Amino acid sequence: MRKVCVAGVGMTKFGVSEKSCIELFAEAALEAVNASNIKVTDIQSVHFGNVFGDFEEGQAVMGSFAAREIGCPPSTPALRYEGACATASVAIRDAFIAVASGLYDVVLAGGTERCMAMGTPLATRTFAMCTEGKYESYTGITFPGVFAMMTHLYAKKYNIPLAKLKERMAMVAVKNHYHGTMNPLAQFQKEITAASVLKGFMVCDPLQLLDCCPFTDGAAAIVIASEEKAKKMVEKPVYILGAGQGSGAPLFRQKDITVHEARIAASKKAYEMAGVGPKDIDVAEVHDCFTIAEIALMENLGFYDFGTASEAVERGESKIGGKLPLNPSGGLKAKGHPIGATGAAQAYEIVKQLRGECGARQVEGAKIGMTDTLGGDATTVVDIIYGI
Repeated sequence: MRKVCVAGVGMTKFGVSEKSCIELFAEAALEAVNASNIKVTDIQSVHFGNVFGDFEEGQAVMGSFAAREIGCPPSTPALRYEGACATASVAIRDAFIAVASGLYDVVLAGGTERCMAMGTPLATRTFAMCTEGKYESYTGITFPGVFAMMTHLYAKKYNIPLAKLKERMAMVAVKNHYHGTMNPLAQFQKEITAASVLKGFMVCDPLQLLDCCPFTDGAAAIVIASEEKAKKMVEKPVYILGAGQGSGAPLFRQKDITVHEARIAASKKAYEMAGVGPKDIDVAEVHDCFTIAEIALMENLGFYDFGTASEAVERGESKIGGKLPLNPSGGLKAKGHPIGATGAAQAYEIVKQLRGECGARQVEGAKIGMTDTLGGDATTVVDIIYGI
């Protein structure tokens, strides 16, 4: 298997956009291409992520349109990916495999979404399609409902008073919003307080408004190349050291929704391929769709023993400058969550961090970074490890 690198990355500002999904993707893609010092015609395949383009804009076959929009010739294949919120990470993993196998030398991967175009009622309905349709969404379950149940279960399972757990969850929100103030591409760039989280509108008991990440519009893309090609393209290629993808059962078949079998399997594969372990990770962009989600994944990824991650949050270990900085970009919570683009935005941040290009939010000495993206009820999970 050949060594594989990221040569260039690109990302739009996250937030409400009047641009189409394809226009957003083109903006991010051309930035990634220019950062790679190549021509669009050097791209041999486009791996394009989008989940709800048909609902957002009444548009299908976006992959091919996006490839032609940026100037790819008719001979360039374009594949559209859908893996719920993990969509772009699925696209990146497949692009990595395609280059590692020797099939291609240069591949463009990423994603785009316009969640805000749907409005809250339609967005809520379409997001619910990413749960199991016969026994779950039919009963009215939503993702806030799933993670609210996870919060109650986590508190009971580990004998943590719910009020104490909610305080620690609020610290996750405060931390990620603080990180977001240093990210000019983030949707929210304003600090919040724990008190504002705990006094917020109740979305689904015990999750309050600021426990939940926002819908948003945006796109992100990365250029993936063989080591030989990447070294000719840029001075600081970032290696993809390992990648894993896991598949989870429907929620009603999961024994314990605080323990994500697909995430554990995906991260184990990524660690094994990279030849590293959880203790070797210097910085990570992780799937904080809800504040409890960040706490649970800290354990599922092996960063902390089960039942102890919320204590680590209280100690400040996940802040920039802490033991293991998580979501220096602001995460889904502050940066925003355009589901088809989220995984590529995580990759954008980690590549920038490993190159030392993140300014005020730079994690000093970061050499190995990780992205973790979860789709559905831990139905599709992708973990990718990057290094220099």
